[in-house]
Amino acid sequence: RCCLSHIQEHSRHLGRKSMCPPTIPYVSTITEQLKPGSLIVIRGHVPKDSERFQVDFQHGNSLKPRADVAFHFNPRFKRSNCIVCNTLTNEKWGWEEITHDMPFRKEKSFEIVIMVLKNKFQVAVNGKHILLYAHRINPEKIDTLGIYGKVNIHSIGFRFSSDLQSMETSTLGLTQISKENIQKSGKLHLSLPFEARLNASMGPGRTVVVKGEVNTNAKSFNVDLVAGRSRDIALHLNPRLNVKAFVRNSFLQDAWGEEERNITCFPFSSGMYFEMIIYCDVREFKVAVNGVHSLEYKHRFKDLSSIDTLAVDGDIRLLDVRSW
Repeated sequence: RCCLSHIQEHSRHLGRKSMCPPTIPYVSTITEQLKPGSLIVIRGHVPKDSERFQVDFQHGNSLKPRADVAFHFNPRFKRSNCIVCNTLTNEKWGWEEITHDMPFRKEKSFEIVIMVLKNKFQVAVNGKHILLYAHRINPEKIDTLGIYGKVNIHSIGFRFSSDLQSMETSTLGLTQISKENIQKSGKLHLSLPFEARLNASMGPGRTVVVKGEVNTNAKSFNVDLVAGRSRDIALHLNPRLNVKAFVRNSFLQDAWGEEERNITCFPFSSGMYFEMIIYCDVREFKVAVNGVHSLEYKHRFKDLSSIDTLAVDGDIRLLDVRSW
């Protein structure tokens, strides 16, 4: 596993709601406003006799009338295994959104990571992206977390700080060299195709982070680490959503090498937010996506110090790039 991941890095420091495991039903006030970039991490275990449980992000905790539920996340085990998501407004449920890709198993532990984005919630379970749920109620109204049903909860953590907005260029470790060759108001201009010079060339211990949102009908995108002088591509990362292949390769001396495709789990999905972390080791690159180690790629281009450029293009909205 790659321990460099953004989510894991923060989840170690997430505020726990109590030192003892929470009792169910669990209802507690959320201490700060949930803004884009906020993370909620819930760790627990599904009992053998569980038929269902739910995680509700509520506006208040009233029982009569019942408080509005902005996001109802409801794994069900009886009959067909599925996750039902919905919103309760003025004591009336909206239309159900059902996911049959069921990551929960009875008598197994789980980790749910819920990220609040500008227009939706994004949910991963045990490191795998599971679903997106568009906001039907402004998430700023959410002030209560409720967990109900047959489930054991070990810990609940929050990260309220948001870093989805681009930081000042000086903290990013890159300098723009795209077509316009300008930086507006001291920030990188993140239109595609994007190309930027690393302020320090690649080598063991160096890290590059690319944050973005996959387009709705995306086919593919690419993230390349390039030796600027020769234009050799030392690392070509090419997720192809239309065939669920995460292709890796190198373009050396005007020729592509042999593609590498082996992967345990394809980490990208249409519409999802992602944080891709590329770490340069002595023998290989290590890549993590949204907190989960995804792959290693042994160096084919040996002169690591010549790798000085990051290029990004394809069917995504680029949100942030960093290097250190």
